[in-house]
Amino acid sequence: MTEIIQPRAGILDIEPYKGGASTAEGVANPVKLSSNENPYGPPAAAVEAVRRAAARLHRYPPTDHAALRAAIGAAHGVDPERVVCGVGSDEIIALLCQAYAGPGAEVIHTEHGFSMYRISALASGATPVEVPERERTTDVDAILGAVTQATRLVFIANPNNPTGTMIGEAEVARLADGLPPHVLLVLDGAYAEYAEGFDGGAALVDARENVVMTRTFSKIYGLGGLRVGWGYGPAHVADVLGRIRGPFNLSLPALVAAEAALGDTAFIERCRSENARLRAFLAEALAAHGVPSDPSHANFVLARFADEAEARACDTFLKAEGLIVRPVAGYKLPNCLRITVGDESACRRVAHTIGRFKAEAA
Repeated sequence: MTEIIQPRAGILDIEPYKGGASTAEGVANPVKLSSNENPYGPPAAAVEAVRRAAARLHRYPPTDHAALRAAIGAAHGVDPERVVCGVGSDEIIALLCQAYAGPGAEVIHTEHGFSMYRISALASGATPVEVPERERTTDVDAILGAVTQATRLVFIANPNNPTGTMIGEAEVARLADGLPPHVLLVLDGAYAEYAEGFDGGAALVDARENVVMTRTFSKIYGLGGLRVGWGYGPAHVADVLGRIRGPFNLSLPALVAAEAALGDTAFIERCRSENARLRAFLAEALAAHGVPSDPSHANFVLARFADEAEARACDTFLKAEGLIVRPVAGYKLPNCLRITVGDESACRRVAHTIGRFKAEAA
């Protein structure tokens, strides 16, 4: 009897990741507020760098990413020798699971944490372990209580996606100090730039041998379409990841665009300032309509409705008006909608439309 070819255990348990929707039936030009993209696009310098790189598309990109790593080091005050670049921070997450987890290992993530932690753990053959959050916020004690001899990695997003909540440096340090020597703590800082004065965990990485930070160019830098991310960790971790990543994992346009984007500090500061202003406006406007949200430190607001039925109905109402947001039932938040902080017009429009929905439903 012919045996059926089967993938490794855990692979078929993966629910494929689904990005935020970008179309709405019957709407020609919807406003997309489902993927936490920068509404102001990429910096002009990055666009120009890609244009200039177009003439060199027949050449392989550099394998060492030296220029980009140096630029990251200068911009963020980190050692470029300990920076590893990837295809978005998603690839760094996957490489960490590939290198440090595997069959028989456990990977801890939080209840409402980014879905790629579970996916990457399963893809490596490891067992994902979900721990509860406290009021949609990372619970350090719950994480420490879930650690076993089989634990190899702990992932937390800070600020978290899709909740927007975050814990302070003292709590992150307490978590790092409470982990046994065989466990690596991974701080996902995809939204770190939106938290004023926050280094994403870089100082903790420098002070310890068991902490890694991941970052991305997909959010505030507006380069989601090019997929560039990076990780920063102890030298021994950077060495390991450098051994297993693909030699040409980042394209030439991606490398030069990311380097150029780092240099446009005025653009980044303007995006951060506008996001903070409009995030506060959106949260306050929704609260005035009876839709609360936790204080967000990212570029989105997690709107909480009375129940799943109301959240679904509001999502349908918004789509009919050409506004696409993100239902997050898959993150165990069925009564919530994640709404990207767009430009002023988009924020005012979505707030007004949700107000209309609530008024008509009353």
